[in-house]
Amino acid sequence: MKAALTEPRRQPKLPRYRAPSTMSEVYVAEVLGPLTPAECRFAPSSVWLAGDPGLLGNQQLRVAVVGSREASSEGLRRAAKLAAQLAHLGIVVVSGLAAGVDGAAHNAALEAGGRTIGVIGTPLTLAYPRAHAALQECIYREHLLVSQFAPHRRGHPSDFVRRNRLMALLSHASVVVEAGDSSGTLSQAAETVRLGRPLFIMRSTAERVDLEWPRRFLDKGAIVLESVEQLAARLRPEPAGSNQGVLRLVEGTGPLVEAGGEVEK
Repeated sequence: MKAALTEPRRQPKLPRYRAPSTMSEVYVAEVLGPLTPAECRFAPSSVWLAGDPGLLGNQQLRVAVVGSREASSEGLRRAAKLAAQLAHLGIVVVSGLAAGVDGAAHNAALEAGGRTIGVIGTPLTLAYPRAHAALQECIYREHLLVSQFAPHRRGHPSDFVRRNRLMALLSHASVVVEAGDSSGTLSQAAETVRLGRPLFIMRSTAERVDLEWPRRFLDKGAIVLESVEQLAARLRPEPAGSNQGVLRLVEGTGPLVEAGGEVEK
């Protein structure tokens, strides 16, 4: 007896990606100003941009929100809440357009009416993962998409580590929401510390006893994230004598949290 024929299972159709029609290559020093010797070590000489280059201006605060591609549902929720709070403070949310934490951060910033920068590990002509094609198009049309890789260049396994280092360079601070001991996110954490920029670790991750990396970075000066105001105050201290605006981070007083401003642990 012949075996019954079954219809082959159809693979879900991947979204089509429409690459930017206009891209510009700019020298990093033109965008960020003169680089320090530490910044020069891993900085590319130039980057490719599509979108609003003003988001890289000196007057615009930028915070990277990064983490695992396979984050838990709680990790995704925390990333989204943090990104939305940063957006409400007028801080640009920087992330890598990867699955997991990155996508949650970008989408939350957009939904909150904020600005976001996507720093990708492929040329601007490619979308990876393809599931984020529409998100990547939205970012280059209305915000900013950045890559250090020339259009149509072939990829290399080290490209995403280089992307993470570039994200650290372009951001005034980085926040790791959730990551395992072998996560590629740790390359950005290491570069942030090496550059002398503030590195924040979400408390829910910093207190996990099954992870080794948080303690290693806390010993190097990383900060446990208590509230978005704490982060903003580190970047934009309140002027002396003023009681308006962002809360000041006062040494030894513990977390400073306004109503509604605490980041969920």
